[in-house]
Amino acid sequence: MRIHYISEENSILNHFLTQLRDVTIQKDSMRFRKNIERIGEIMAYELSKTLDYKNIDVQTPLGIKKTTTIAEPVVLCSILRAGLALHQGFMNFFDDAENGFVSAYRHHYDNDDKFDILVEYQAAPSFEGKNLILIDPMLATGQSLVAVLNQLHLEQKPKEIHIAVVIAAPEGIAFLEENLPENCHLWVAALDEKLNEKKYIVPGLGDAGDLAYGSKL
Repeated sequence: MRIHYISEENSILNHFLTQLRDVTIQKDSMRFRKNIERIGEIMAYELSKTLDYKNIDVQTPLGIKKTTTIAEPVVLCSILRAGLALHQGFMNFFDDAENGFVSAYRHHYDNDDKFDILVEYQAAPSFEGKNLILIDPMLATGQSLVAVLNQLHLEQKPKEIHIAVVIAAPEGIAFLEENLPENCHLWVAALDEKLNEKKYIVPGLGDAGDLAYGSKL
């Protein structure tokens, strides 16, 4: 798996990440969603540089211009619900992409720290021969992403698989490296220190879904 750390060089990306983490600023849920969306746009631009392109001729009002366009279709697939704002940022750039949505969540059977990942709802197009971009803001244990890919990728073979996350823990990255094929790309806006005993990212930013869309039962 090839890993791309986008925040290694200073840019406006780090400004948006700082606001996401700030406990006073992140109380504004609309601003939190917008910053996630902006990060999605930056990641989409950086990711676009690695795709394959083909030559085409474009008719302008005054002549023909030789240029390039993305060679294979793009499919954006988000893990509900936290992935929606990040998905919008990617969709702002890949505006003609097909879109898929999958639900995955931690299910605590005994109300303790142990959990399984349940993947239930899914609505997605075919990925065959396309660039699949799987979107989820937080990469903690990595179990959700692997479970979703196993659910989606049983028979279809994307040309390439890209995973886009805002904040990742080293443990989650290691889990993906052990369980995903080598042709995957992982795009990380920020790498954090570790997981705590409850498997949440430290220092992280809290629950991205709750901050964006309100607390859940």
